[in-house]
Amino acid sequence: MKRKIVITLIILVCFLLQSTVFKELALGSISPNLMIIVTSSFGFMRGKKEGLWVGFICGLLEDIFFGRLLGMHAMIYMYIGYANGCFNHIFYEEDIKLPIFLISASELVYGLGTYVIMFMMRSRFAFTYYMIRIIFPELLYTIVVTLVFYRLMYSIDRRMEDPT
Repeated sequence: MKRKIVITLIILVCFLLQSTVFKELALGSISPNLMIIVTSSFGFMRGKKEGLWVGFICGLLEDIFFGRLLGMHAMIYMYIGYANGCFNHIFYEEDIKLPIFLISASELVYGLGTYVIMFMMRSRFAFTYYMIRIIFPELLYTIVVTLVFYRLMYSIDRRMEDPT
């Protein structure tokens, strides 16, 4: 029960930070995606099931407050959380390369999924423009923020695991 409350608080704090503070720190209207960091981190730290549920909650929050299609973000985040959970068995605490790679890949999948669902289905085929102006800058910004936020989430997860 304690774990669920802490994870819910982490999701809410990151959602609030993403939708307020980081919107003000946006570079050229691009801000980092903290919800991807949370979803991916809990996916590969805790496994497929927890990644799926954390992804669903993160995506549902985005759908409710900012989405045009209810369930679109929830679906994308669920798949991302589940896919990251597949890497749980090769996760090593000391190694930051795997988390950076998985969060980067997750951000890329999120950007491409959003493009396909929101733009391509409406016959807007400016893929290179969208890739260069939105997906790559958000990816880079998210990687930079990951270096700080991942360590914080990892230490919180370990404290929940080991109460000493």
